[in-house]
Amino acid sequence: MIEVLAKLGRGPVFLAGEVLECMITFTNPLSASSTSASSEMLAWASAQIHCQFHASENRVALPPSDGSKHDVQAENETVFVPNRGERGQCILSTPPKILFCDLRLDPGESKSYSYCETLPIDGPPSFRGQSVKYVYKLTIGCQRVNSPIKLLRVPFRVLVLHGLKDYQFPQDEAVAPSNPFLEEEEGLKKDSRLADLATELLMVATSRRSLHLYNISNTRGKVGTFCIFKTVYKIGEDVIGTFNFSEGHIPCLQFSVSLQTEESIQEEFQRRRGQPVSFSTHARHQEACLHTAQSSFSLPIPLSSTPGFTTNIVSLKWRLHFEFVTSGESAGTCLVRGSQSEAVTWTGVEQMEVDTFSWDLPIKVLPTNPILASYVSQFSTTNSITI
Repeated sequence: MIEVLAKLGRGPVFLAGEVLECMITFTNPLSASSTSASSEMLAWASAQIHCQFHASENRVALPPSDGSKHDVQAENETVFVPNRGERGQCILSTPPKILFCDLRLDPGESKSYSYCETLPIDGPPSFRGQSVKYVYKLTIGCQRVNSPIKLLRVPFRVLVLHGLKDYQFPQDEAVAPSNPFLEEEEGLKKDSRLADLATELLMVATSRRSLHLYNISNTRGKVGTFCIFKTVYKIGEDVIGTFNFSEGHIPCLQFSVSLQTEESIQEEFQRRRGQPVSFSTHARHQEACLHTAQSSFSLPIPLSSTPGFTTNIVSLKWRLHFEFVTSGESAGTCLVRGSQSEAVTWTGVEQMEVDTFSWDLPIKVLPTNPILASYVSQFSTTNSITI
């Protein structure tokens, strides 16, 4: 019996273009109850990254796949197929890397191998939507002689930041940002510079603030104004906005703001022409605001959510969805006087005519530092199997 343990070095979330590093340890455990411990032998082990694509048959019409299926494996087959037995289609994969051949482990002995691979920068982000899913996995395959292949899968999450692909690093290392107190290998140095560059680009894109004012009106007149200071955010940030109803002529009784994603299938892949898009609500604020001059809201963008992106099959966009309930009467008739005595009591009317309308404001949501997103990831950094 051999235990195979895979551990991601820096958490389960990465930016496309970064280097994924995984330490893979093979151990022949020494059991206290065993009386005749013996050496164990593995023929080979290999590792490969792949992205699996899943689509809802009710919403997405995909062309027939001509790839052969590998659901059943022969007893002595030695072909390493990382997505064997997986549902969906493998749309992206890196070249397989051999970890070793003919490994012998004595009782209690273990050996570790480091696997490093650059994540494709032009791949889709990890996404679990209502119509499609993009799932990334690192698969480690190993085999005993005359035995079937055993697969250990390590799922992880990929964030995509557009613009990194076209960036050219300085050729002169003297002007490139570096830490003179650390000795780094060239690959790790470039990976660190890529993460620093992504952080800088995100900070520049999301720190720009300018006043955006919108008039809120219905067919009867002005209800108020809405103010927001930016429309580009990172996941993990809060979307903050304010309302001013003091200048409105139509009283607003209640409003709600929802932070939503809009998942739409490209026209050529739609199951039915003109099929509706799918909406998902990530945060919501609702408030009664009659006789309120000003109000505000703060909606957090979950770190586990997917930033906006577009592929040849699906598009994901973010928006703020507003719903307003206004009175069909003037503000003065919304309350009735309950007594003519010295102590005046005001009570609300039992019935009133209301109007409702909605409004959508598109916003842009970008990735964040992958280390920050790792803190809330549902994926484990350590996975193991026994063969």
